[in-house]
Amino acid sequence: MRAGAARVDITPRDLKGLWMVWAKPFSGVHDRLYARAVVIDNGIDTAALVSTDLVEFGDTTLLRQRIQRELGIPADHILISATHDHNAPRAGPIQAGTSSAEGRPYSPPSYIQLVDDAIVEALKQAQASLQPARVGVGRGRADVNIQRYGFDGKGWNGADPDGVSDKSVWVVKLESQSGDTIALLMNYAVHSTVAGADNTLITGDLAGAAERFVERHYRDKAVALWTMGPAGDQNPRYDPAAQDMHNKFASIKDANAAAFEAMDAMGLIVGSEAILTANRISDMSGTARIEAGESVFSCNTTPPRAPVQSSGPPRFAANPDFHQTIDYPKAMEFHLGLVQINQIALAGVSGEIFTRIYQHLQADSPLANTILVTMSNGRIGYVGDDASYDGPFRNASVVRGCAEQGIVSGLVELMKQHAQ
Repeated sequence: MRAGAARVDITPRDLKGLWMVWAKPFSGVHDRLYARAVVIDNGIDTAALVSTDLVEFGDTTLLRQRIQRELGIPADHILISATHDHNAPRAGPIQAGTSSAEGRPYSPPSYIQLVDDAIVEALKQAQASLQPARVGVGRGRADVNIQRYGFDGKGWNGADPDGVSDKSVWVVKLESQSGDTIALLMNYAVHSTVAGADNTLITGDLAGAAERFVERHYRDKAVALWTMGPAGDQNPRYDPAAQDMHNKFASIKDANAAAFEAMDAMGLIVGSEAILTANRISDMSGTARIEAGESVFSCNTTPPRAPVQSSGPPRFAANPDFHQTIDYPKAMEFHLGLVQINQIALAGVSGEIFTRIYQHLQADSPLANTILVTMSNGRIGYVGDDASYDGPFRNASVVRGCAEQGIVSGLVELMKQHAQ
């Protein structure tokens, strides 16, 4: 096998028209954002993985078709994901039925084009740097996520430290024949929301902090890609904004500084575990069977949600610079993707998936090393397991009884098709 990796800066050059998820314009930049890419081939097949330091990415079909035209990588052999950093812009076309389509701020066409071009450039650089390589996989553990829906005896409020949560830190390591690390693909289940709504500086948040820590460890000679696991129901364990710590500080400035400290600390924990896990991987293969494919299924949507008003800006306040009206759909499409390297399955799904769906997938998967890459090739919103509809889950994008089985059976079928 051969592998190559690269990263390209996607930090906005102009903040005009770029708004936070919380309906506030960005005021500056705390740390840089990147599109990171890995290309692998074996002389017969080629596949690519892209991770972007963004809150979300719309349907990537047209972008992947462009990549196929310009680089020759098949569109169904590409997974493009967002790390879901809430203090970063969004990219890609808006998908009907999502919270962005309901009016959450989205990005102007100029920034979306910048990101698309950067992804293509990162893939070109990765492809140009292809070299003989080895691949291995490992699984560590880090406790920086927490079940976001807790029952306090009276109702569903706040986080639940004893609730279901996957602590796995998955690592796919790519190294040169001489043993130098080319790239680490990290996968962990947590929302990157530490900076919070009071901070208006662009940041990669927890995911970005982990990526930077790993890349510094390798003296910026390796690329660290963060992919989000089943984090639809997982918040950061130490979350100053969600845990009502902000009002205990003397000023918003002090509160934001504390949030950045928490962000860096949790990024260090996950990043350190990723490095330690990579160091423990001893079974490295210099050959690779590459299989990939995609499928689509649909589920009926839940009724449209009304805008939520608060004492601050409306949660779904439209970006006044770039208004777009999208009809609410009766059904939404799930995009499933598979990139399989030997016995490693990178299973992509275009939504924020709950933990129990991943547990279901692991139980049914024919491959022990099955890694769920969420927010991949699109984002349709929160996707809960069937049982979660009986609890506090009230912001589902689709009706109960469709998504969980559709995701699990669809991904398992892709694996079985490509095992033949």
